[in-house]
Amino acid sequence: MGHKVYGELMRYSQDLKSERKQHLQEGRKAQQYLDQCWKQMDNSKKKFERECKEAEKSQISYDRLDNDINATKSEVEKAKSQLYLRTHSADESKNEYAAQLQNFNGEQWKHFNVAIPQIFKNLQDMDERRTVKLGETYRSFADVERRVVPIISKCLEGMVTAAKAVDQRKDSAIVVESFKSGFEPPGDYPFEDYSQNLSRTGSDNTISTPKNEGGVKPDPKHSISKTAKNKLWLFGKKPKSALAPSLEDFSHLPPEQRRKRLQARIDELSKELQKEVDQRDALNKMKDVYEKNPQMGDPQSLQPKISETMCNMEKLRSEIHKNESWLSEVEGKVSTRGDRRPSADVNHHAPHGRESPEGSYTDVPNQEHRSPPHQPDPRQAHQPDEFDDEFDDDDPLPVIGHCKALYSFNGQNEGTLLMKENEVLYIIEEDKGDGWTRARKQSGEEGYVPTSYVEIAMEKNSKGAVTYI
Repeated sequence: MGHKVYGELMRYSQDLKSERKQHLQEGRKAQQYLDQCWKQMDNSKKKFERECKEAEKSQISYDRLDNDINATKSEVEKAKSQLYLRTHSADESKNEYAAQLQNFNGEQWKHFNVAIPQIFKNLQDMDERRTVKLGETYRSFADVERRVVPIISKCLEGMVTAAKAVDQRKDSAIVVESFKSGFEPPGDYPFEDYSQNLSRTGSDNTISTPKNEGGVKPDPKHSISKTAKNKLWLFGKKPKSALAPSLEDFSHLPPEQRRKRLQARIDELSKELQKEVDQRDALNKMKDVYEKNPQMGDPQSLQPKISETMCNMEKLRSEIHKNESWLSEVEGKVSTRGDRRPSADVNHHAPHGRESPEGSYTDVPNQEHRSPPHQPDPRQAHQPDEFDDEFDDDDPLPVIGHCKALYSFNGQNEGTLLMKENEVLYIIEEDKGDGWTRARKQSGEEGYVPTSYVEIAMEKNSKGAVTYI
């Protein structure tokens, strides 16, 4: 349809436009020539008219002087000579006017009886050819449609057949296989014994606190990952700060998706490696030919290309080995991977002012001595290794309170939120006992901050409203 019908019709239409323009230009030229002939005839006519009037004036002047008895002979001869010249000019103008008139009448007859009819005949022939061509185009169009209709009908039948053959179970199984995460469901929560630090003697019934060389005793609940309620992407919320860029080892993806991406990358690298191997073999064969036939080329000229190919092969082998090690790690840990909710290595149920026997904070090596007994030490909060980034950011969580930053926090880990000292944030999720509170900035950025770094004030009508100082 495009080449034989539409394309041919467009080309023929352009040819007709050019031909019609040519015929109209010929008509304009003929009309201009006829106008030029008429102007020449009209000029000669006006000249003849002027000469006749001048001759009549000379005749009147001569007759007046000839009848005047007082006129001298020289005056009469002069008037007679002037009359002769005017009469001769009038005769010449008359002959010229007659010739121009005869020429114009001839050209006018040719114009209206030969030139213009021929131009109209050419235009008529062109239009008749256009009509014939349109008829042929309509027939070609109908033939193409007639051949295409069965194909379209067959396609429609195939669409109906495919629609009837839809298997929703199979389709959903394909979707599950393509997007399954590979995470294991969370295990049972252990019993959290808050009385383990309490022991009574039989003599004085005093409470003793067991010493711990590390300073603050680790909270057993911190060995448990955060609740997996945000594990499901469809029902959780994903803070904007948790939208980390793709990592080289795809560790930001769920295990199953990470395995698929790593396998695809290994296959792609293997194909590139095979191309480099083939190129190396071809270069070595060419080098052997040059060594046997030096007149065909210099073997040493191929050595830089061979070295470059070998270097590329080593790089690709290294990349393949690195990705295979990641793939082995994923395949070995798919079944044992747990929740990734952050946990802090700080017992927030213990007083913030707890000190070691030496009188200094010993949670982190090389600490400074702090004087305020109830001032939370920002170094006590351990930065999380990894936040659960499986949220959905369709709708923001409601604000349940606000907080003020007591210390600056760099928020370098994935899922954490950068904050400056004295900065006011909105609270959108309370601390679940692991030392992290989910907050939102006024700009809309969300993430987790250490609870010990902020002063929190919950809304009165929110559930579990508590003010931390």
